[in-house]
Amino acid sequence: MIDNWVRLPCPNPSAQDAAVAEARQNQLTKPRGALGLLEKVAINLAALQSTERPSADRVRIVVFAGDHGVTAQGVSAYPAAVTVEMLRNFVRGGAAISVLAREIGAPLEVIDVGTRASEPITGVTTDKPRCGTRDFSLEAAMTAEEVAASLTSGRRAVERAATAGADILILGEMGIGNTTSATAIAAALLALPPSALTGAGTGLDDVGIRHKANVVARAVRRHGLLEGNADPLDVLVRVGGFEIAALTGALIASAQAKVPVLVDGFIVSVAALLAVRLNPSCRPWLLFSHRSSETGHQHVLSALSAEPLLDLKMRLGEGSGAALVLPVIRLACALHNQMATFEEASVSDAM
Repeated sequence: MIDNWVRLPCPNPSAQDAAVAEARQNQLTKPRGALGLLEKVAINLAALQSTERPSADRVRIVVFAGDHGVTAQGVSAYPAAVTVEMLRNFVRGGAAISVLAREIGAPLEVIDVGTRASEPITGVTTDKPRCGTRDFSLEAAMTAEEVAASLTSGRRAVERAATAGADILILGEMGIGNTTSATAIAAALLALPPSALTGAGTGLDDVGIRHKANVVARAVRRHGLLEGNADPLDVLVRVGGFEIAALTGALIASAQAKVPVLVDGFIVSVAALLAVRLNPSCRPWLLFSHRSSETGHQHVLSALSAEPLLDLKMRLGEGSGAALVLPVIRLACALHNQMATFEEASVSDAM
């Protein structure tokens, strides 16, 4: 059974602090609106942090990892063994997110929420109900109990980050086959054909992409998810992944704990779509970092009315896009907090 905590309301951002931050932006020595989305970022963050002077100094990164039974259908350019191999690469410091975490000064926690690793890996937190999902092209990927356990794994990760004093959380993922799961979830929630959502993932060619889309289409049909009105939890049970469920739980728990999340690319955005469908009050706490080159990402962003800050044609995952955007967030805060007002600088304002 799914605990009721996932549907508990999230706090509202501070309208008062948003108004004060917007007034300050209008008084800074620049034409109003000249800093574009950077102004919006600072105002939103001020509202979320309930302060006139927002910050992005205490950031933590959490990467959830899980394996997918659907890889048996040949939907990835890489073998399933890569998931566990990458866990070791993360903790040794050789993965992209490991490098980015060092460069931005953010602690990185890697959590095995459902890989095929048969024993714990040094430096990796283990919190999983099972070693890999079932092949959702043939049967349900998870049980309701496994989904509940994964949602709670995400919540526990947020509790650790919040206890450590995080003022922003970056969530990432790793799992060979997880773009296939994310595509199936998006197709089910958006009532769109998988062919319109399926991308290259780990680097499939055109033939591979068509095969992947066909696998997803058959699975969505098999599980009766064609109408777009399925319960998000049932969608997770049928075609989800352990790391996607953990991300969903983490996104909701972060909002409930008043910790803004810098959302990464396609897979984390699909988890955000699940989170918002389960608990709409979490939406204001989700800040979207970048637009992925994965085919389905724009559809998901549109469904969430999300305006990402950057488009670098990335499709790596791991939280890498969000980590790259963090310096932009920090600069937006610095501009907001440190620029002089017209009065302070003795500069004439607009007529």
